[in-house]
Amino acid sequence: METADNKFEIIHETISKADNTLSVKMLCEIAGVSRSGYYNWVKSVDKRDKKERQDRADFEQILIAYGFRGYDKGAQGIYMRLLHMTPPVIMNVKKIRRLMKKYGLVCSIRKANPYRRMAKAIKTNHVVANLVNREFEKYGPRKVLLTYITYIPFSGRFCYLSTIIDAFTKQILSYVLSETLEVDFVLETVNKMVSEHGISLTTDTIIHSDQGCHYTSCSFIQLVKDKGLRQSMSRRGNCWDNALQESFFGRMKDHIGDRIQECTTYEEVAVVIDDWMDYYNNDIYQWGLAKLSPNEYYQYIITGIYPIKGRNPLTDVENEEGKER
Repeated sequence: METADNKFEIIHETISKADNTLSVKMLCEIAGVSRSGYYNWVKSVDKRDKKERQDRADFEQILIAYGFRGYDKGAQGIYMRLLHMTPPVIMNVKKIRRLMKKYGLVCSIRKANPYRRMAKAIKTNHVVANLVNREFEKYGPRKVLLTYITYIPFSGRFCYLSTIIDAFTKQILSYVLSETLEVDFVLETVNKMVSEHGISLTTDTIIHSDQGCHYTSCSFIQLVKDKGLRQSMSRRGNCWDNALQESFFGRMKDHIGDRIQECTTYEEVAVVIDDWMDYYNNDIYQWGLAKLSPNEYYQYIITGIYPIKGRNPLTDVENEEGKER
């Protein structure tokens, strides 16, 4: 449907033609708009030009944020990246969405995963209770750690990624890429996590997984026990019990899918994964983490110092659906 501005523009173009024989009154009647509205539109040409220049300048900043480190972002991601620029750029999310629509800028939408989940776990008696019960963020940082494995298809074959994520801060604390599904790379993920973050762990820390064969294996159970951690498992076939990990892998594959398709060697995949993990922990800002990246949020939680100068998450009442500024 044509807007009034579109109709006014068509009328103005028609009037400006040398061979036009229609009056403004007749054209307005045909278009179903008022003459006064048309004349007001003509008078406001300078104001529209100024607004267009401002929109273009704001959109240039949106483009910089959108393409930061080569990963595209949605409106909220752009908003948070702008906050982290030097100096910070304050632009309402509603305005960002309007300009993205105006200039045809889109972010990839989550696609359904075409790959099957891991094969069903081998039945064992080493299944433990679900201690988390989907209360991922109830206990604070380093209290609930989620671990999972995903397939990474490339060049007609697969490699496999094991990760451990802090359910409260959303940080990836450890990850290991493997060319095989041998249990060793899952054990290495735990060892690496304890080596790098052990000082922040306690005997109350829970490591939560599904009932896959890696996590029900005697070697994994013994390792968790040796490290002084508590083990928890999702109910069989219930992906919601480990939903944060599933969501993380979905988001990751949205961002790196095109890059992985270009990889022909395992080493090339490893480079892409390393870059993504660094980007995720340090430069993907999350609305639910006070508009900070996972690493920033953890530091904010343990120090109480908010890293974005001039902003206070406790008093910042700006709403993403509010009035444009």
